[in-house]
Amino acid sequence: MRIKPEQLDQALAKNLQPLYCVYGDEPLLILESADRIRKAAREMGYQEREIHQAEGRFNWQNLLQIGNNLSLFGDRRFIELRIPSGKPGNDGSKVLQAYCTSLPADSVTLITLPKLDRTSVAAKWFGAIEQHGAVVAVYSVSLEQMPRWIGERLALQNQRADQDTLRFLTQKVEGNLVAAQQEIRKLALLFPQGPLDFASVRDAVLDVARYDVFKLADALLAGDIARLMRILDGLRDEGEAATLALWAVTRELRTLARLKTAAGRCTPTPQLLREAGVWENRQPAVKAALQRVGAETLSHCLRQTAAIDRMIKGLDQNDPWAALKLLALNFSLQK
Repeated sequence: MRIKPEQLDQALAKNLQPLYCVYGDEPLLILESADRIRKAAREMGYQEREIHQAEGRFNWQNLLQIGNNLSLFGDRRFIELRIPSGKPGNDGSKVLQAYCTSLPADSVTLITLPKLDRTSVAAKWFGAIEQHGAVVAVYSVSLEQMPRWIGERLALQNQRADQDTLRFLTQKVEGNLVAAQQEIRKLALLFPQGPLDFASVRDAVLDVARYDVFKLADALLAGDIARLMRILDGLRDEGEAATLALWAVTRELRTLARLKTAAGRCTPTPQLLREAGVWENRQPAVKAALQRVGAETLSHCLRQTAAIDRMIKGLDQNDPWAALKLLALNFSLQK
């Protein structure tokens, strides 16, 4: 059984399942969903809690023994199994299937996992979890969705803001949900319930963006000039090495160039993307960039990366960060 994150509270109030699984690529949302399940279980009398971390030399047979053993004090138990890798392996797969088909009495089990690929979701062990329990999949919030997400969080604390303020907050947190939640809570402490004006929010909110080269690569593929400039400035100001920024940009350009060259073959695009090592969640952005940018632009930009490499090594006295900005502009504007 699948439950959407926004429907979880209603489902928990209606009926507590003996097995839950929460997985996805956004740690904050995983934590919040898991906390709701823990809270509901406590309110229903599941006071004894056991936590098991399936990593390293974890003995999967212990999970079956835990299920067969009675609670030490005869209390209802909350059993939490964390699988950080999302890959239980052969032994874990067999044990999970057996565990799910014979869930321990007077217990609620919560399994938390990271984002899963298609192979894992189609695996027998995950099928057993879905068949015998409730599965909650949480997904990251895109930049386009962030203003609405922030607005909904503000509404929970009886505050509201106009679109300009919501866009400002989105820009400041740069897609970091943990940072966004911190700022939202801070606004609840600083201001009364009701509307928030832009000037007050602007003065209260710190620049909490956490810039990294992966966001730089995403902005490059999207051709988002304003975001590219902001991230490059942020990386430089935070003391990040220009070498790392160049590596991220060069990697994307080389991948696009290889795909552009291979486009003339009769190989289907999905296969080309897999062969190029493009992750499934990034394939739409890569495909869009391939349609937008021509082969000549890619060739020109790759020549620019070679020149920037010489600047970083001190063979050219020009500023590599300024050159990276120029490269980003060339990639985003030329066809």
